[in-house]
Amino acid sequence: MDKKPLIGVVGPCKSGKSTLIRGLQAAGYNAKQIAQEHSFAPRMWQQLTNPDALIYLHCEYPVTVERGLNWREADYLTQQPRIAHAREHADFEIATDVEEPGVVLEKVLAFLRDGGY
Repeated sequence: MDKKPLIGVVGPCKSGKSTLIRGLQAAGYNAKQIAQEHSFAPRMWQQLTNPDALIYLHCEYPVTVERGLNWREADYLTQQPRIAHAREHADFEIATDVEEPGVVLEKVLAFLRDGGY
């Protein structure tokens, strides 16, 4: 039996990681959220997970607040260097503040299918 590829998902808080993970899992993918935004180790995503494909979700600060996160912009900005290495090495990046969750899922699924994952 072939082992399913591991799909890692990173991004700032409230970027839609959990929503995307649920959609990917429902579609039969082995998907895992990587809490890189909380780590001071820039390569944690590689060391702990080392996914076959890395998806980066981008979301601007005002949208995170609209989505219910009660935090300061300084907190959001603190996360950016923590996720920078993952963003640089992502296989696919999508802005979740301009796309609806269903569209994000469809675009990620299309990327995965096209990439043979």
